[in-house]
Amino acid sequence: MLAGPRRHSARLIPALTAAAALLTACGGGADASKADQPATKVTVTPATGKTPAKLGSQISVRADGGKLTSVEVENDKGGKVSGELSGNGAAWKSDGKVMPDTTYTVRTKAKSDGGKESSATSKFTTEKAGKVNKLTNTPSGGQTVGTGMPVSILFDNPIAKDRQAEIEKALKVTTQPKVEGSWGWVKDYSGKDRIDWRPKDYWPSGTKVSVKGALSGLNSGDGGWFARDYNFGFTIGADHKAVIDVPSHTLTMYENGKNVGSITGSAGSPQDPTRGGVHTVRSKNAAETMDSATIGHGSEWMLDSKWVTHLTASGTFLHSAPWNKQLGQVNNSHGCFGMSTSDAKRAYDFLTIGSTVEVKGTTNTNKTDVGNGLEVWQESWQQWQQRSALN
Repeated sequence: MLAGPRRHSARLIPALTAAAALLTACGGGADASKADQPATKVTVTPATGKTPAKLGSQISVRADGGKLTSVEVENDKGGKVSGELSGNGAAWKSDGKVMPDTTYTVRTKAKSDGGKESSATSKFTTEKAGKVNKLTNTPSGGQTVGTGMPVSILFDNPIAKDRQAEIEKALKVTTQPKVEGSWGWVKDYSGKDRIDWRPKDYWPSGTKVSVKGALSGLNSGDGGWFARDYNFGFTIGADHKAVIDVPSHTLTMYENGKNVGSITGSAGSPQDPTRGGVHTVRSKNAAETMDSATIGHGSEWMLDSKWVTHLTASGTFLHSAPWNKQLGQVNNSHGCFGMSTSDAKRAYDFLTIGSTVEVKGTTNTNKTDVGNGLEVWQESWQQWQQRSALN
């Protein structure tokens, strides 16, 4: 009876050994098949090649047979390119478009459906632009300005009508506290294209304003392209305004709505009446020569003046007029508001860039064009909104 169990045990030993061998063979097969799996196929567009990539292209990356785990893109100017990865990791697309005459390096990492990891690097160069469009922003970054100051962007090359909407969408104004406002397209007094952003009402003092323009790679039309993004900010300062009452020959200054002093002077004559409405102080000069030729009066005069505050681009100024012996009595200027030298300095010191000066009681019925300086307050809010290309 003992022999039976011993024979049974002997028969089990080779069976267990065979099973262990089988398990070992299965394990080795699994490792080998994973190593032999194909890597994820990663496709970058624009592709590497001798032909430069077309301007206006976005950079895209696609993964077939797996998913992207990392995408890093940089240009030869040291800039990083931001983008968004799809939820399933199968694709990535840049936020913006490629810049002119630039080489991009795209580095990717991917993981196949079977778990195999891989990495790759791709490079491509973009076409050159016929013209690179640049801009000048007012106010400049870091400046503190008055409560009437718009954001004003002047382009050095024309903006095609059919490109305005895309460019406007790429421009963002962020304020703290939140302020309602709108972009509007303007023809500058120089003849160049311009876009301004004005608040619905005057800025609250202390507002922080940030402006970002994701313009890099955008087509401005007529062979022009933007080659960079823009980012600047400024602060709204004290609420300083002035009102000129033409019939009474008076300029009154207001701080936070409170009358803080008046100045007598001379506004424009009946032949050259001062432009009406609300003007925005656009610049100032401590000393300046008044040249009659600049406002269409030939060589009638060439006079040195101090404490000159510029309103319109066409020549409506506040300034000292020591040659005028009838200040405060007769309106006899050629459209400016002239004062004594000491009073001109008072106005000059009180009004900052971006402060507003309202002219009341003038006989001048001509509407001042918005582009003739920073004249955004010459229009109602409803009129201004119609200037947006997004309406």
